[in-house]
Amino acid sequence: MRPPISGLRPLALENACWQCTTRALLRHHRAQTRFFSKPSVPRASAVAIPPNQPFRAGYFLSNTLLARANGTSSTPPGGGAPGPPSSSGPELLPHRRRQALRRAAAGASNPEAPTSTLPPDASSLLAATAARAPPSSLRRTLSSLLSLSKPRLTVLVVLSAMVPYALYPVPSFLSPTALEAVPSLSPLTLLFLTFGTTLCSAAANALNMLYEPDTDAKMTRTRTRPLVRRLLTTRSAVLFAVGCGAVGTLALFYGVNSTVAFLGATNIALYAGAYTPLKRISAVNTWVGAVVGGIPPLMGWAAAAGESATGDGTWRELLFAGDGSSWGGWLFAGLLFAWQFPHFMPLSWGIREEYKAAGLRMLCWVNPARNARVALRYSLAFIPLCVGLCAVGVTEWSFAVTSAPVNFWLIKEAVKFWRHEGHKGSAKGLFWASVWHLPVVMVLALAQKKGMWGRVWRSVMGEPEEEEDGEWEDDEEVV
Repeated sequence: MRPPISGLRPLALENACWQCTTRALLRHHRAQTRFFSKPSVPRASAVAIPPNQPFRAGYFLSNTLLARANGTSSTPPGGGAPGPPSSSGPELLPHRRRQALRRAAAGASNPEAPTSTLPPDASSLLAATAARAPPSSLRRTLSSLLSLSKPRLTVLVVLSAMVPYALYPVPSFLSPTALEAVPSLSPLTLLFLTFGTTLCSAAANALNMLYEPDTDAKMTRTRTRPLVRRLLTTRSAVLFAVGCGAVGTLALFYGVNSTVAFLGATNIALYAGAYTPLKRISAVNTWVGAVVGGIPPLMGWAAAAGESATGDGTWRELLFAGDGSSWGGWLFAGLLFAWQFPHFMPLSWGIREEYKAAGLRMLCWVNPARNARVALRYSLAFIPLCVGLCAVGVTEWSFAVTSAPVNFWLIKEAVKFWRHEGHKGSAKGLFWASVWHLPVVMVLALAQKKGMWGRVWRSVMGEPEEEEDGEWEDDEEVV
């Protein structure tokens, strides 16, 4: 039913009903008579209605939400403009416009704030804390030095060395004779392993920052690091790196064994002397960095093998034992080596333009298709690696079953990343899958160590160990 009053009827629109006209008049009347209330901001797509004036012809066609629902244009007949255009675009929803305004305001108030979608790393956060401290304070110095060590990366390195140490197969673990004999896994050795690995990782990371402050200044996630912001002098950073490297290597040599100390020193040389310079030369740097990530598990395995070595305890016995007992360490090294690719490839893809502008040759912009293929290829390697840990006697066979869901989840996200080459949110999905994948696999392996629960049960119930029965029989035969 059309409105009977000709003054209220649209001039060029003949399909306006009485109900729509009444609602519009009531809303206009309430807006004028509402007391003690905050006036609402009119929507960008709506047309203002001056008082005592008839509706415009395009009033009922200016709603962009209805236009999107009907699949039509919001422009009224005759080419008239539906209303003032939004600064963020007519298709942007109101809450999206508010978020964009907040981001713009935050960027204007803090020009040094990172604009990348990735969160700032721990070094940048610690550098920001140091910048707020007084110039000559101890807090400023300690925060800056801690920032040089890249704390999150160092924690990951240390944990990747501790897990293989704990998973090394020790026959006397939790057995009744463990109190009588010398323990095979010494807490003191673990302490030296943790301390030395931490310092070696801190030295490598500090040397990395010393080598590339110019490229760090060009990337949003690293532009607030301490050497870029001149919170520390170059001399102080060099002394910190050399001191950490020397003390860490000596701690591993005297507290663990010479093989672990050699691996720790090799990791510093590879990370600071090979991986960091190669970032400007070739995309092969990613593979070198993956080798660096695979060495800490070997350090943990060699540390545990040295505690129970029966021969001369050289690197051949600890890393290449003739009885096959070294396979577990190499499988853990392969697991950490393979994990670097599904983790770093989507991470670098999100900031590929920054890597390109900084002159760092990463596969994410040099060859995006190969970048996705590499991530998928190494994601498939986790299934045989987990099965291999069961086959060599490091974990129970149940580990192959319980680790399958998280492995298939990683493969699923890697397939999406490969199909879309990082677009449609596939890079973010693979990145977070890799973040959760490694700790879940490590915890599952620790919980299903070969024979652990059987020995726990026999220790609690007081049952004799199977190895002990054989020893008693041998003793009776000798007597």
